[in-house]
Amino acid sequence: MLCWVRKELGGDTAGTADPSWPKGYSRPYGVMLSIETGGKLAGGLLLGDRLGISRNFYYITILRDPVSRYLSEWRHVQRGATWKASLHVCDGRSPTTEELPSCYTGDDWSGCSLQEFMDCPYNLANNRQVRMLSDLSLVGCYNLSVMPEEQRNKVLLDSAKENLKRMAFFGLTEFQRKTQYLFEKTFNMNFISPFTQYNSTRASSVEIDEQTQQRIEALNFLDMELYDYAKDLFLQRYQYMRQKEHQEARRKRQEQRKILRAKQARLREQGENSSSTDYIGNVERWRR
Repeated sequence: MLCWVRKELGGDTAGTADPSWPKGYSRPYGVMLSIETGGKLAGGLLLGDRLGISRNFYYITILRDPVSRYLSEWRHVQRGATWKASLHVCDGRSPTTEELPSCYTGDDWSGCSLQEFMDCPYNLANNRQVRMLSDLSLVGCYNLSVMPEEQRNKVLLDSAKENLKRMAFFGLTEFQRKTQYLFEKTFNMNFISPFTQYNSTRASSVEIDEQTQQRIEALNFLDMELYDYAKDLFLQRYQYMRQKEHQEARRKRQEQRKILRAKQARLREQGENSSSTDYIGNVERWRR
């Protein structure tokens, strides 16, 4: 599901939408393309042009620890989830079965073991966050013969990092409160209740040994690097917003003290004038 925030005169709204994506970008799932309106996409189209509107739309995303995300997707697939409806359209066409083979036969992959899930070389769960945030048209979409694997990986990772950096906002699931804080400060909107940090998830309930942990990290090495980059950028943005908030609070306090001092000065002046007027009036009465 694609999350969006629309800011217009007269109110702020948060909701969901499902627009058609410019070429090269994956349709949204879990982690999705996010680009700030007004920025050029790699396809050369403005997002506003694509949607046929002139409103200010900001597309956002939430990133997750790659190992936890991978385990969560495995459990989801194990229960029978599929993405058969996903066309994976890139540069105007869907990939062929040779370019993107299926990991299973039949209606779904329910009941698959973690080992089976990891062993499929075509599993789109591998490095999903990088793929969903990058421009696939830069590497020939799903055609792996366009360029060497090492070059392809670098292009995808650089594209994902650049798109992430250009976002007005993104969050991290392991920092729920900080994510809420950044969202509210970025869009000047407030949630009704505070975010809750849930550390007990389906992924956390899966016990894996060190070897399996390393295998998952190797399968998602691009996501691991992207997540390190994202975490550093996220914390930089958080610190910047906190400093900005403190500076604004200090400025308001200084302004309030300035107003208070001016008010006190006026009161003193009025008191002195009143005392002088009373004294002069008394002198006149004494002379009579």
